[in-house]
Amino acid sequence: MPDILDDIVRLRRADYARLGPSFGCDIPAHRRRPIVPFLAVPGAILEIKRASPSKGDIAPDLDPVSLAGRYAAAGAKQVSVLTESNFFKGTLEDLVAVSDAHPHLSFLRKDFILYEDEIEIAWRCGADAVLLIARILDTPLLLALAAKCRAFGMTPFIEVREESDVAKLAAACKAGTASGEGAVLAGVNSRDLATFRIDPLVPATLRTKLPCRAVFESGASTPGSCRFARRLGFDGILIGEAAAKSPETAHELVSAFADARPDWVGQFWREIGRRAEIGRADSTLGHNGALRHDGSAPRAARPLVKICGLTNAEDALLAASLGADLLGFVFAPSPRRASVQAVRDINARLSASTKPKPDECAQPPAGSANGACCAPPGQPKNRPLLVGVIVDPDSSDAKEAFALAAEGVLDAVQYHGEHPETDLSKIDGAGGSFGIGRYAAVRLGGEADLERIEFLRASGEPRILLDARVEGIAGGTGKTIPKSLVRSASVQAGLWLAGGLNPANVRMYIEEFEPELIDASSGLESAPGKKDPLLLKSFFREINR
Repeated sequence: MPDILDDIVRLRRADYARLGPSFGCDIPAHRRRPIVPFLAVPGAILEIKRASPSKGDIAPDLDPVSLAGRYAAAGAKQVSVLTESNFFKGTLEDLVAVSDAHPHLSFLRKDFILYEDEIEIAWRCGADAVLLIARILDTPLLLALAAKCRAFGMTPFIEVREESDVAKLAAACKAGTASGEGAVLAGVNSRDLATFRIDPLVPATLRTKLPCRAVFESGASTPGSCRFARRLGFDGILIGEAAAKSPETAHELVSAFADARPDWVGQFWREIGRRAEIGRADSTLGHNGALRHDGSAPRAARPLVKICGLTNAEDALLAASLGADLLGFVFAPSPRRASVQAVRDINARLSASTKPKPDECAQPPAGSANGACCAPPGQPKNRPLLVGVIVDPDSSDAKEAFALAAEGVLDAVQYHGEHPETDLSKIDGAGGSFGIGRYAAVRLGGEADLERIEFLRASGEPRILLDARVEGIAGGTGKTIPKSLVRSASVQAGLWLAGGLNPANVRMYIEEFEPELIDASSGLESAPGKKDPLLLKSFFREINR
């Protein structure tokens, strides 16, 4: 697959060599406006964006001054201006024009900065912050560019996406603190700039590792996706294509982020991201945990494992001991219906058998996620997450699950009904001010169900569990999803797969589709609601081999 970022950087270097740091634009000799602090309070950053490598033309005829005015009217206090010309069709003259016309707004110069003299150019053009992409800068150059930004009174906006980027960010933050030159702002891009594929779980995974305030970048196009970013604990969200293409929606997007708060929904997804990252890291190891030095290809990442349909402590504790990441309990009419007391007992026994690490906290999410723990109060990070499965959020069964979530017994709710487009908001309402971790399952039987998945993704759902569609039965059918549908759905990042998984087929599904999470229930039973210990053990052997 071609690396788009490499192409952008190569052409940017060539343009710099030919045109210099102004890239052929008419640049003011001096800055004409005072610095306006960038992202002084949490909020949305709307972008002036004509095109992109992935979408082509977005709004090629936009008037940057007029659009910035519309953004301000929508409630935005900061605006990102793309100044790269080859792929995004922006120029430094756009930045000069909007900063002159709107002196009360704060502006980010968004570009692929590679040279120190580009920083002064950004300052003269009216920028208040400058994007520095850690992935394309070595640590010494990144530190020099960040220091130059601060010397001009601008905020270094350092974009990260990988662990190595976070180390560079930490070095920049440390340097800024030591010198007293000011703060750094981080951005986490949900889009991989090499492939331009979007994965909203990447920012969720990285948020707790960031030593400073942070912005969620890319992929936000609906109120739901904006709320998701704030729930994760991000201080800002950068909205590009959606705002530039349809500025009439800007107010709704800005308000959605502003009205949300960090909560247990965000905590749940951050913990899912943390656990999934461990599985990906393990894929580079041999069976004994040693790094592969024999030239063999890394095996498929070990997926997260959810064992569902549990009704008793014996089965739940065995699943946990074998390595289950999530344990599922049905709160709906079913032979696998779990009792409230059984779930409480399982939670107590699991919590007693695992000890929290010394640095874990027991506080609800604060205004910023920096330093917050990943697990709800009293629950250690290495304990399996407990999930209540519901089909009707208005039912008495679901209300029992909500009550257990409010107590901190359940970590999340899995919605397995037919109306996720409307019913997920009811779960949010039941969670009160701190929310309930939740996700939806969609039963796949045809192309129409794939469209439902696309809708939910666009609405801000980072992951959707896929199950087999059997009319009249919500789950636990033992039926597998047609492979053609699994293949179509797996184009999106992070495949969560259920439906007929058992020891005989799980390894094949892992190797063919590389799911991020697998969910098994009836394929591991001796009878509905009772797991077969031999099948459970065999299932995990197949997963781990």
